[in-house]
Amino acid sequence: MAIAENKKAFFDYFIEERFETGLMLEGWEVKSIRAGRVQLKEAYVVVKRGEVFLIGCHISPLPTASTHIQPDPVRTRKLLLHSEQIAKLIGKVERAGFTLVPLNMHYAHGRIKLEIGLAKGKKQHDKRHAEKDREWQREKQRVMRHAK
Repeated sequence: MAIAENKKAFFDYFIEERFETGLMLEGWEVKSIRAGRVQLKEAYVVVKRGEVFLIGCHISPLPTASTHIQPDPVRTRKLLLHSEQIAKLIGKVERAGFTLVPLNMHYAHGRIKLEIGLAKGKKQHDKRHAEKDREWQREKQRVMRHAK
């Protein structure tokens, strides 16, 4: 079940591979995410010193859940992956010119997971082509509906 999606990632990038990661969250963040107060639009993923981090993900604190601490809505959060997966990601990002983008946040067996994608940037003409394809699919559906 999806909590938050990053639709802009599919418009700006070709997603080559997907990985499901865990997140290191604080208690108030979990409560806020369960309330649906999370935004992935401007978030990105970086690899530093052999670890993977989510930067720019905005989690709005609930007024009731964060009374005794000073919450930081856009703090850097560590992502949890197996060491082999991290090694693979480091290789692709550093050598092959790929980038890591968060795709969606969802529940898996009661835990909050983040799906990240190994992505290659789209050029302007690729974006226009994707838009044309989408419009053609919509037009085709409309014509088929009226033909029945």
